[in-house]
Amino acid sequence: MSSHPGNGLPARVPRHVAIVMDGNGRWAQARGLPRPAGHRAGTENIRPILKSCVELGIEVLTIYAFSTENWQRPEEEVGFLFALIGEVIRRETEELNRNGVKVRHIGSTEGVPEDLAREIEEAVSLTAHNDRITLNVAFNYGGRREIVEAVRKAARDGVDPVALDEATLDRYMTTAGQPDPDLIIRTGGEMRLSNFLIWQAAYAEYYSTPTFWPDFGRDDLVAAVEAYGQRQRRFGRVTAS
Repeated sequence: MSSHPGNGLPARVPRHVAIVMDGNGRWAQARGLPRPAGHRAGTENIRPILKSCVELGIEVLTIYAFSTENWQRPEEEVGFLFALIGEVIRRETEELNRNGVKVRHIGSTEGVPEDLAREIEEAVSLTAHNDRITLNVAFNYGGRREIVEAVRKAARDGVDPVALDEATLDRYMTTAGQPDPDLIIRTGGEMRLSNFLIWQAAYAEYYSTPTFWPDFGRDDLVAAVEAYGQRQRRFGRVTAS
């Protein structure tokens, strides 16, 4: 956990922040716009929030871009989301690389158009050696499926089920080698994880805000981090009052 005494920044800063970027469709509806306009506005908000994370000293940012359940949305909307994600990758990857951002894809490319899967792989490869901040993009991601896949990988590697423990299984998760999220933020007012990082979030602090994702700015992020700083994290232990 980072600290920034005396510089105007929150005193306690989480190493890893994860965000469920919710409310894009409702943001658009409130403005009389079609849902795609909300998704586009949501993607435009990633860059300033990532920049703010760097300024605050956050080491890892994970964003929930597309869940395995999102396949159930109308085919036209799914197609638009895929096209939009590809557009963002092509537009942003070079700048992310110049700014020292390591992009990691957590999730699956199963069912994803081949050209988009290739663009994701190229972005990950290009930025692999950067170390200013890690941006995990949870795309085509589901927490339960991630756990199942981790168990399957361990089995393929010959890990004895009797000897399989939490530390071993953790090495097979898509976030292996990273700190677990300290703070999970959900925009849009909902109060659930929605199958997001359910293994890694075992002891994360949770913060919900009614602000829709396209309107979630630096001040909102700072407010979430400051609220986190007021929490007493016990990790299941009893502490003296």
